[in-house]
Amino acid sequence: MNLCNIDEVKALLGRHGFHFSKSMGQNFLIQSWVPQQIAESSGAAPDTGVLEIGPGIGPLTRELAARAGKVVSLELDRSLAPILEETLADCPNTKVIFADVTKTNCKELVEREFSGMKPMVCANLPYNITTPVLTQLLESRVFNRLTVMIQKEAAQRICAKPGTDNYCAFSLLCQYFAHCEPLFDVSRDCFLPAPKVTSTVLQLNIDDTPTVQVKNEALLLRVINASFAQRRKTLQNGLSSAFSNQLSKEQVAACIEEAGLPATIRGEKMGLEDFARLADCINAKLH
Repeated sequence: MNLCNIDEVKALLGRHGFHFSKSMGQNFLIQSWVPQQIAESSGAAPDTGVLEIGPGIGPLTRELAARAGKVVSLELDRSLAPILEETLADCPNTKVIFADVTKTNCKELVEREFSGMKPMVCANLPYNITTPVLTQLLESRVFNRLTVMIQKEAAQRICAKPGTDNYCAFSLLCQYFAHCEPLFDVSRDCFLPAPKVTSTVLQLNIDDTPTVQVKNEALLLRVINASFAQRRKTLQNGLSSAFSNQLSKEQVAACIEEAGLPATIRGEKMGLEDFARLADCINAKLH
């Protein structure tokens, strides 16, 4: 069975009485080159354990199973159980767990399912959970690579540079944990039903240490979020609001100066290195 052939897909879904759920962001691939290229780009190999999120009817799962030592797929929609049982019947190195990824402890899952393997993620992420899921996966610190298909606009935000319209706190979060690289776009015509947007396959390669070093990681992320909370405010105003109970406006101004930044700078103009210096200055003031 070709899981990307539109006629065979429709027959499969009809046979099992399946109906698409908009709330779950279900769009199934109908071009076989897409899961093939995603799986190949992921670097899945016999020594890797791959976590997939949202397998749908399993086209990417099968491609990953042909390359990886083991594939574990998290699926929220239990109505897909009989379909996946059929489509993955000849893939003994796959396991489907019906669970909500946002409520899953990734570290425990990796320790349980991928012992002795290099853990990675490869998934066609539902667009409506892209930000929380990527945040969760990055902060879990158990994967060395994430290869995900997401909305093109989200990929542009993740890879955005300082001073551009797409640059935001989430850009900095992703770039702190990983080196982010867009691989290729996937048009809306490659899906059933067709979404309203173009997709991008994005790869996030994660080093053992973050891209910048700071004294207090939680404080760095707090400073970044405070700097973008009210985008049009100056950095000084944003930080003064966020740290009003801990630092005076004069102390905030002193931190900005000590970090070598202009007094009137906005967070959207700052790179990770700037934020790292600033966070360390604030950390020193707080202690």
